[in-house]
Amino acid sequence: MEIVFYIAAAFAGIVGLIVAVMMFSYFGLWIQAMASKANVGLLQIVFMRLRKVRPSVIVESRIMAVKAGLRVSTNDLETHYLAGGNVVRVVQALIAADKANISELDWKKGTAIDLAGRDVLEAVQTSVNPKVIDCPDPNKGGVNYVAAVAMDGIQIKAKARVTVRTSIATLIGGATDETIIARVGEGIVTTIGSAESHKKVLENPDMISKTVLARGLDSGTAYEILSIDIADVDVGENIGAILQTKQAEADKQIAQARAEERRAMAKAREAEMRSQVVEMRAKVVEAESEVPKAMADAFRSGNMGIMDYYKMKNVVADTGMRESISKIDGDDDKK
Repeated sequence: MEIVFYIAAAFAGIVGLIVAVMMFSYFGLWIQAMASKANVGLLQIVFMRLRKVRPSVIVESRIMAVKAGLRVSTNDLETHYLAGGNVVRVVQALIAADKANISELDWKKGTAIDLAGRDVLEAVQTSVNPKVIDCPDPNKGGVNYVAAVAMDGIQIKAKARVTVRTSIATLIGGATDETIIARVGEGIVTTIGSAESHKKVLENPDMISKTVLARGLDSGTAYEILSIDIADVDVGENIGAILQTKQAEADKQIAQARAEERRAMAKAREAEMRSQVVEMRAKVVEAESEVPKAMADAFRSGNMGIMDYYKMKNVVADTGMRESISKIDGDDDKK
């Protein structure tokens, strides 16, 4: 029993020594909290360390909240710290919102925004001091203008600067800068595309900003659009003329293809007719080869005499002579 007593006493002494050392280590922090009327106990600070919470972060955040008149408990601060949030950032954002009379932001909403991965302090600062978003974003690379074509076929290149203010009420779940840039770019393209002439756009560039701003592009986003200013407008290429040229070239190629098709069909038809002529001549030659046979049969059967034969030869000779004369007359007429 004495051995057990000594072991228990040694263990209690070690634990007491550890607690004493920890209390002594955080004694200054406890004094700081008491002097600031933050009401954070010394044992509470020690237990924070055992829960793997940095006591300095919690105590300093508690002091800031108390001095600013915010009602944030130590347990709330620890809970947000253990959840992986930035306690100091949220407290600073709540203080800034309170000073700016932004009643939409409370502790619950601030921690939700912070845990969602957004900078809640920057959101409050932007709500107080609006920021400017370039459309398109020059940091994304590629073209640094929004190109659109008016109804007369002339391309217009435009740049816009969008002044926005963070809306705390829609910050959770609201779209960010990229959505604003995309919507404004779409509005610029639509407005220029509906203009009858590019000259009207150049004469009155604010027609773009007025039309785009009236479409309520900030719906469903984390911002409230204050103004859309056209920073630069320039004339691009004559897209209408380029398209007409390409269309004419395409029509030309189609016409050439059709003409080539008709020419090929004509050649095929010509070749077909030539083959038919050769075939008919072959039939004529075949038929003429039957004439001597028929004449021989007529002589043998007595249906044709020698005088009849000579008369036929005279007719053939006479026909040949007339054909020769007609050819000579035709050549003279051509001369």
